[in-house]
Amino acid sequence: MTSHSFFQINWGNHTLSMGPKTLVMGILNITPDSFSDGGKFIRYETALSHAEQMVQDGADIIDIGGESTRPFSDPVPAAEEIKRVVPVIKALAGHIAVPVSIDTTKAEVARKALEAGASMINDVSAMRQDPDMVQVAAEAKVPVILMHMLGTPKTMQKTPVYQDLVKEIRDFLHHAVQSAMDNGIDESKIIIDPGIGFGKTFDHNFQLLKHIHEFQNLKVPILVGPSRKAFIRNKLGELKNKEPAPDSPVVETGTQAAIAACALSGVHIVRCHHVANTCATLKIIDAIRNA
Repeated sequence: MTSHSFFQINWGNHTLSMGPKTLVMGILNITPDSFSDGGKFIRYETALSHAEQMVQDGADIIDIGGESTRPFSDPVPAAEEIKRVVPVIKALAGHIAVPVSIDTTKAEVARKALEAGASMINDVSAMRQDPDMVQVAAEAKVPVILMHMLGTPKTMQKTPVYQDLVKEIRDFLHHAVQSAMDNGIDESKIIIDPGIGFGKTFDHNFQLLKHIHEFQNLKVPILVGPSRKAFIRNKLGELKNKEPAPDSPVVETGTQAAIAACALSGVHIVRCHHVANTCATLKIIDAIRNA
């Protein structure tokens, strides 16, 4: 079990206190093609209802995305992404107490989302894909999540290779944090994500989770999103020689095992599909950590 570092992010009307309690980020994909829940929440009313339910279930953050980043996915035009996410953000921002995060790599989408009431930016490209993103984040003074990804969603799973997996990802994130700070983003508002499933083989993902505590030396909060991902489904497929569906109960069990491992290894925020189950898992794991 790894000792946890403590962080508190204060901005606007929001505070995120991390350390004794592992925080939960609930996923809301307003997309027709996400790998696990594509199409389920594309309708405005369904998206709102699901977000409200996740807050009731204990989510500390709601992360809204309008573009799938599953392996081999194609990018979505900014106008379409904005059309999908902005109405939902507008409806939620003044209605729920927890912060709304916009999951996007496009500065224009982030800007419109922030204007609509979002208060965090989750960029899987670590602000590399759109050079204007860092300015949007710096001017808004909101927390940013910087994730490691090898390549792009379209290319990231084409035989990813590392000489030293953990060191290379840690070095990448160190440089991403430094670059963000050099461009006006306060260190106290930076969160890192090693990018489980983004340009990693199944074995890479297990190795990364085993060594996730090594990212604590970057001295910023750590977020991990293992929920329902292919490395879990592949491993569980060995039980019956058939890979289970992403939203099957057995994959949820595997996800909770990964989430427990994260919480025991120093991770501050977990990103998940099933908030109620995750909060139950973390209630016990956090009690063990804090005993």
